[in-house]
Amino acid sequence: MQIDHKSNVVLHLFPFLKWWPEVDRSTLKADLIAGLTGAVIVLPQGVAFAMIAGLPPIYGLYTAMITPVIAALWGSSKHLVSGPTTAISLLVFATVSQLATPGTEDFFSKALTITLLAGIMQFALGAARMGTLINFVSHVVVVGFTAGAALLIIESQFKHILGLSIPPGKSFVEVIEALAANLPHTNPYALAVGLFTFFVALLSKRFFPRIPNMLVALIGGSLLAFALGGESVGLKMVGEVPGRLPKPSLPDLSFSAITELAQSAFAIALLGLIEAVAIARSIGVKSQQQIDGNQEFIGQGLSNIVGSFFSCYAGSGSFTRSGLNYEAGAKTPLAAIFAAAILLIIVLFIAPLIAYLPIAGMAGVIILVGYNLIDFHFTKTVAKASKRQTTVLIITFLSTLLLELEYAVFIGVLFSLIFYLQRTSTPNVATMAPDPDKQGRRFTYLERKALPECPQLKILRIDGSIFFGSVTHISSEIRRLADETAPEARHLLILAKGVNFIDVAGSEWCVQEANRWKAKGGGLYFTGLKLIAQDSLIRGGFKKEIGYDHFFGTKEEALNAIFAKLDPNICAVCTHRIFLECQTLPPPVSELLSEIATSKG
Repeated sequence: MQIDHKSNVVLHLFPFLKWWPEVDRSTLKADLIAGLTGAVIVLPQGVAFAMIAGLPPIYGLYTAMITPVIAALWGSSKHLVSGPTTAISLLVFATVSQLATPGTEDFFSKALTITLLAGIMQFALGAARMGTLINFVSHVVVVGFTAGAALLIIESQFKHILGLSIPPGKSFVEVIEALAANLPHTNPYALAVGLFTFFVALLSKRFFPRIPNMLVALIGGSLLAFALGGESVGLKMVGEVPGRLPKPSLPDLSFSAITELAQSAFAIALLGLIEAVAIARSIGVKSQQQIDGNQEFIGQGLSNIVGSFFSCYAGSGSFTRSGLNYEAGAKTPLAAIFAAAILLIIVLFIAPLIAYLPIAGMAGVIILVGYNLIDFHFTKTVAKASKRQTTVLIITFLSTLLLELEYAVFIGVLFSLIFYLQRTSTPNVATMAPDPDKQGRRFTYLERKALPECPQLKILRIDGSIFFGSVTHISSEIRRLADETAPEARHLLILAKGVNFIDVAGSEWCVQEANRWKAKGGGLYFTGLKLIAQDSLIRGGFKKEIGYDHFFGTKEEALNAIFAKLDPNICAVCTHRIFLECQTLPPPVSELLSEIATSKG
């Protein structure tokens, strides 16, 4: 036991030891290829994102080197790749630019400070086991969010594949309008390189699945760009990249800096966690991997904490690079580490060659990655299966396109909860009766088949929990199905096998309903109610008030006990005789009179 405890502590402190035994020659090869492809892709992205954040290009590359390594080792996803992202970069610039002038040392220092604070907050949330919040982000929300983000990724690359210059910071609709307005100015060479790269990646994946299709496509696109004339025909290249290692840095830890940046740091922390967890889950659905939300929070927090001391600004999970990592065949988190290491080597030794990589070619590959992130099959399934879930998916999808990413997830989760509460607050309440045509005289819904009922005993089934949100609906349904359709009934039996939970409000209602039926000269009875669902009833003394003898384990026990309480005078004239217990009674009076009349005749 002591050894097991020590082993669990070690695995908790060093979670990468859990997946390390999976590493072998085949996974190393796959991860190396995926890492090489990812390193080539992240190079121009790191430069662009740093510029969006108001920082020198090298800061984006540092973030792409340090952040993914720490996140891969201490996170839970095998395919999530962290680093600089568009949303985080924009938020960093919007926050820090209000307090310092971009390009100054003060700006750099505050950017590092806000990164450190965001990382500490993320780590604290993970350590406090708040990763369970991930359970409130349903798969439908993730699919809608993924599809919307994928479309944003695709849209962001159209300007590159068309060779157009469109200013950053525009909304989804504004970008479409700008693309449409500038379409006549399309650069045919850029379009040719982009489409060529796209189709090479697509076809090589289909016909030669074992080769690194995206890397091959990028090489092919570069050769075509060179053959067409490169920059002389208007093709934009990645350009020169400075070759320097990440240098140690020290965030501004003064009280004034912390207080003025804390609020914004929390917003960045939440946005980063939402992005990372949503991406990890969306990729996890495809790879059939279970994501540990707490561990992912810790991994993201540590990556930003460590990064802030090595000239990195706030990072998170990247849709583009994570999707590319998965599509490129990555098997373990080593792929992200390989990508960071290869990026470092590229920056140091091969940077001059990267300068000739065409932006349009990279756009073609990224568009394919975005397309592959959209789960068309699941979307069709949801559309057929549930209108409510389809609505949630559409709302999340549109919110992702038209609003900020973090708001899209919040809105999707909000509507998921609203529809869930609507469904749970209106459980199905149906009239039941034994069916003599079925084996064992199984009970059947009267809505499906017209069957006679006992005039003294109403039998209803409740499929859902009895709690504060549902008691009003259940009460009104009982009055509609029992009081209005069978006013002479004095007893009510509830088939409660489908009831999983009863809260205090539900328990109080049960007592009130029991007293109401008692006042009518009968009683309220339950059968099949799980013991765990009776917790509030028992602890609050409600079950004792209703009567322990009003709860039964099976329908047979319940009917046998209730039958003894029925009015024999009514039974004597009843012709329904729907229960087996009814067979022990003398024939109905009407039948006796009929027999007497027949014998006299």
